[in-house]
Amino acid sequence: MMTKRVAELAGLVHGVVEGAGELPLDGVQSLEMAGPSQLSFVANRKAAEASATSNAGCLLVPLQWPLPATRTVIRVEDPRACFAKLIRILQPEGPMQTGIHASAVVDASAVIGAGTSIGAGCVIGRGVNIGPGGRLHPNVVVYAEVQIGARAVIHSGAVIGADGFGFALTGGRWEKFPQVGTVSIGDDVEIGANSTIDRAALGETVIGDGTKLDNMVHIGHNCRIGKHVVIAAQTGLSGGVIVGDYAVIGGQVGVGDKARIESKAVVGSGAGILTSKIVRAGEPVWGTPARELKQYLEVLAAMNRLPEMRKQFKEVLERLRELEKGGC
Repeated sequence: MMTKRVAELAGLVHGVVEGAGELPLDGVQSLEMAGPSQLSFVANRKAAEASATSNAGCLLVPLQWPLPATRTVIRVEDPRACFAKLIRILQPEGPMQTGIHASAVVDASAVIGAGTSIGAGCVIGRGVNIGPGGRLHPNVVVYAEVQIGARAVIHSGAVIGADGFGFALTGGRWEKFPQVGTVSIGDDVEIGANSTIDRAALGETVIGDGTKLDNMVHIGHNCRIGKHVVIAAQTGLSGGVIVGDYAVIGGQVGVGDKARIESKAVVGSGAGILTSKIVRAGEPVWGTPARELKQYLEVLAAMNRLPEMRKQFKEVLERLRELEKGGC
């Protein structure tokens, strides 16, 4: 850990100090657990209410939000983003040891960029090229001919370049369609633990610069993922899916073959994208099958009314029966 004065930290995020600018801080923590020498942040109204009982020495807060004058705060435009930056200052990661662990297996034809760390038990196949400044945590497997850009972070258990799921039904049995393509991963990509990215049948499976994959994400063969895409855990993309730049895909989403999710679209957690479906640019969708968010909420509201509607329907039927009896 490092110790920094509040005023020093404010300067690093272009913030405005209110209160004890000379107060030393030596760590970060949540609002509930922070102590007098730690930094926390307020990003919404619920957190602002919780801050009243927080023991944090200093809070990062939005520019316009009112807080008690007795608190020491740093006002910034985006408290969460600034907090992420200051975590690295107050609690930096230990120095990364570059090089290849003795238990890793690296093919002689693989090229590993300067400053890259290959952890214990990793397997790097023939013709792999890994750019400078990357980090492969223990037990990552990279199949032959895969290309990985600079500063990539790949977490334990990830498998890059395994065969895509390609089979053809011939003569009553499934015959494997040879997967002879590759995987190309851009710069500054992070791939979560136990995620898998399949090689293309032909051509490339592509992951664009700055894209972040959570744990247990599956990217099928011939997918093309744009730049700065975020995909949460347990999401699976079938073959040939295209995802535009800056799209956001929630957890446990299933995407059918050759679907297209355009730039800056948002796919809610648990959604199902049908085969060949197009999610338009900037459009938030939810549900299975996925639909525009407003429509999804309307359907959800209607479903919530179904028990009461059923009760009313039964009452109407009873009245009709009574009227029929009276008529006889």
